[in-house]
Amino acid sequence: MADVSVLNILLHGERIGALTHVGHDRSLFSFNESYIENTNRATLGLRFKDSFGELITEFKPTQTALMPYFSNLLPEGHLREYLSERAGVKSEREFFLLWALGMDLPGAMTVTPDEGEIWPSDLDEDAEENDGAKYKSLDDALRFSLAGVQLKFSAISEASGGLTIPAKGMGGSWIVKLPSERYAGVPENEYSMMELARLVGIDVPSINLINVKDIKNIPAGLGEMQGQAFAIKRFDRLDDESLVHIEDFAQVFDVYPKDKYKRASAANIAQVIGAESDEKDISEFIRRLVFNTLIGNADMHLKNWSLIYPDKRSATLSPAYDFVSTIAYIEDGKAALNFSRTKRFDDFTFDELKHLAARARLPEKVVLDTAMETVALFYEHWKKEKSNLPLYSNVIEAIDKHIDKVPISTES
Repeated sequence: MADVSVLNILLHGERIGALTHVGHDRSLFSFNESYIENTNRATLGLRFKDSFGELITEFKPTQTALMPYFSNLLPEGHLREYLSERAGVKSEREFFLLWALGMDLPGAMTVTPDEGEIWPSDLDEDAEENDGAKYKSLDDALRFSLAGVQLKFSAISEASGGLTIPAKGMGGSWIVKLPSERYAGVPENEYSMMELARLVGIDVPSINLINVKDIKNIPAGLGEMQGQAFAIKRFDRLDDESLVHIEDFAQVFDVYPKDKYKRASAANIAQVIGAESDEKDISEFIRRLVFNTLIGNADMHLKNWSLIYPDKRSATLSPAYDFVSTIAYIEDGKAALNFSRTKRFDDFTFDELKHLAARARLPEKVVLDTAMETVALFYEHWKKEKSNLPLYSNVIEAIDKHIDKVPISTES
């Protein structure tokens, strides 16, 4: 295998830079001179801007893992192991994982091998002959291609109402999440929380529940699945199939996925939104923060908040995603991230929101008014809809019990 390999980094179809594998699993990212010199350049990410808004162009090489911005485009956990096995590459060798999955990443970035580059055949020499080796196919690897930890994939909607996974994993304007093997009713939970969020006034994409049997082309090797899957319209894909750029807050804060529960707080996220966007997005952020606290979502980590670039340059808060009442499965009294001083649900008070507003330099009145409105709307719609939504009884019971422990729900 050649020591040097080059991957082209494209943004909105234009080559803006390259990732170079220089041997011994060391990689280096660099921007094109034309991108650097273009004052009207599309934004790759806030991580690439300094405190004066100028483009950062000097980067240190990394060993095995890519720099955090690119590492966060790759799947985690079980899904990473599944894909690595099928691509015939060790899961920690991120340069080659990005090579395998680079044609259907979140956002408007794509990754292609430079002219003349050939996929190496000896990336995982330790693979057992009748196990990992049999999956050494980029086509197999591309069947799943989105960052995250769940078994989820990009799919194409059919006129009949079903969904089809593209043969090579590329394309598709829906993300489909399969039922959990460990916890019953997770798709129904997510669907219900997202519908409830829409009623509260949160920006929610189109969503649906679909029978697993109505999904065509599910990759082999996942076992027998039954029940409902959760489908959500991709907000980084337009109806004309053009790409819209997004980045999650682990990318914004230059944090590796393993650190998505630390290194930053909700107040830090709010400060970025306040600096980059407008009062509407500030209200939207607070609405989501309050809502997820009320439903007991203990998994709103950095990767579950994202920015979107509809005009290719300016950041706004992306539509909502990954709203699940996690306390129905794992009893937890803490949020994934600190609000401002605390992450305890039973310490989520208006005083804590005042502290967050001051720390993030947000207008206090906007923060508090939005929070009070959200609590009122949540109670109104939860009382009316909890028996109509496709929720398992354990979820309803968990939320009803949890709400009474959240001070903001009684302070309004």
